[in-house]
Amino acid sequence: MPKPFYITTPIYYINDVPHIGHAYTSIAVDMISRFHKIAGREVFFLTGTDEHGNKVAEAAAKAGMTEIDFCNKIVVSFQDVLKKLDIENNDFIRTTSDRHKKAVWKILDAIRKAKTDDGQDVVYTADYEGLYCTGCEKFITEKDLVDGLCPDHKVKPEALKEKNYFFRLSAFLPKIKQLIESDELQILPEERKREVLGLINQDLPDFSLSRERVKWGVPIPFDKDQVAYVWVDALSNYISAIGYGDDTDKFNKWWNDSEVVHVMAKDILKFHTLIWPAMLLAAGEKLPNTMYLHGFFTVNGEKMSKTLGNTIDPNALVDQYGIDGARYLLLTQFPFGVDGDVKANMFATKYNSDLANDLGNLVSRVSKMIIANFDSKVPSPNREPKEVTDLMVKTEPLPNSAYAHIKHFRLSKAIDEAIELIRFTNKYFNDKAPWKLVKEGKLDEAGGVLYACAEVIRIVSIVLFPIMPNKMREIREVFSLDDSTLTLENANTFFDLKPDAAVQIKDSVFPRIDTKALEKRRQESAKQEDNLIDIADFAKVKLIVAEVFEAEKVDGADRLLKLQVNIGSENRQVVAGVAEHYPPEKIKGMKVILVANLKPAVIRGIESNGMLLAAKKGKKLTLLSPSDDLPAGAKVS
Repeated sequence: MPKPFYITTPIYYINDVPHIGHAYTSIAVDMISRFHKIAGREVFFLTGTDEHGNKVAEAAAKAGMTEIDFCNKIVVSFQDVLKKLDIENNDFIRTTSDRHKKAVWKILDAIRKAKTDDGQDVVYTADYEGLYCTGCEKFITEKDLVDGLCPDHKVKPEALKEKNYFFRLSAFLPKIKQLIESDELQILPEERKREVLGLINQDLPDFSLSRERVKWGVPIPFDKDQVAYVWVDALSNYISAIGYGDDTDKFNKWWNDSEVVHVMAKDILKFHTLIWPAMLLAAGEKLPNTMYLHGFFTVNGEKMSKTLGNTIDPNALVDQYGIDGARYLLLTQFPFGVDGDVKANMFATKYNSDLANDLGNLVSRVSKMIIANFDSKVPSPNREPKEVTDLMVKTEPLPNSAYAHIKHFRLSKAIDEAIELIRFTNKYFNDKAPWKLVKEGKLDEAGGVLYACAEVIRIVSIVLFPIMPNKMREIREVFSLDDSTLTLENANTFFDLKPDAAVQIKDSVFPRIDTKALEKRRQESAKQEDNLIDIADFAKVKLIVAEVFEAEKVDGADRLLKLQVNIGSENRQVVAGVAEHYPPEKIKGMKVILVANLKPAVIRGIESNGMLLAAKKGKKLTLLSPSDDLPAGAKVS
């Protein structure tokens, strides 16, 4: 029996709703997971959400919510997308859960007690002074910057100085290098392996195990004034979900006795390939077997990012192309592993070509000919080699070849080979012309052709099941097939389809997309998203001039200011997320526009009574201010 198979996505950061990048990784891992299942392996598939750190705290503050209330609200959108995309995960881990916190405390305790080979403590305290990008939730160096900005988030990092606990990474790098070079820790694709080995040769500094100024996180067990660095917290999810903190038997099965595979995008390479192995080595735990780091999505040539605001909603793709259509289109835009640019206007063309014209048309033509000429029952096969040799030669290698591609993360190749076989079978169908054979009274020959084509459809329905489970079940139902034969073993046998099985089809499995109608729906949807309000709605908003007379930073929140403002009739306290653009000394004395009739909100334990109006372009934010010297309390209309 093969080892159990444990596969993970990264946990997705929860400072905003999910986008197409999350969907891409989840669908890829779901396809791998399902393929191993139909090959007979026991599989555990984990995904989840990363819910700590400054970005989450600031997003919660901006929404006027507590951090946990914000997380509880946003996590639903991630779970809903998984359901909508028919992702068959075994568990969903949240870093705010008690089981996760137990695991974080356990691994931090183990690391703190650990010694390096030369007898030094793995964990030590020191002051950190350097640059920190909140968007990345990581410390970065001057050489990482482009024109003084973080290359990914296009913002200037914050200069920090704080006392932290540090992890002696340098003591573990030689061992990690040896494990990667020997492929005991397999890093794929090969260029990512070379990149990691290059990083190791750059004299990497030790990393911070904790943060003093951040308040939203897991408190470390040996110093309640510090929280676990968000990446130390997040990486622990891979073991917290499988019992590291509270279920030894489960942990042994899925970590120590399984093949363990992490799949993620390449932007988090350093954390997964260096920091995570070092943590595990220090804690005395086994390392994962494989890490696969796929490429980026770009949109119009720019890396897709929630921070940059150029995301695509996976829900919209499902609405337009169906669950399986969306899954198929995302994984066939470009080879899995490489960078690729998303051009949504090509989706409909590829859907119509591959699914409607090739696969859907073959299913329709074969089944309808059987229904019309063979009493809606699968005809008997023609086992004469000369009649089916070419088709069998093309078909029989597919299941094992596709599985080999899956095991080596060549997902699009596995799909492409199945679609190529469908195209070959369409040609076989046309060349044999069973409709002519029927007219000539050669029913046995026609039946043999139809049987052979139906048999290819059966085999392809197994190979493509991991990427399009719903549609493949629908195709299998056409030929009275159920899940009992939905295995790779069954795909390896030609002539397995039972003669006389009932055949029935109502609608096309993949109806063609009307591109004109699709464009019209997009335009209508855009109009609906304008969120137009009438004059009565607008009249409810009370806008007044306010003068800021006190301003200070909010502890542990890099972007928040606590303001005291005069609105003429009274003074108000307001929490505003403008510290990046307006330090306290700059905003003090300014006259600004305030929404004065918002319900009070508690942000970071501070009551806020109102909201400042601002304009934003790219990363530049400007507070709205009256051009004339109007007094505090003047109404804006």
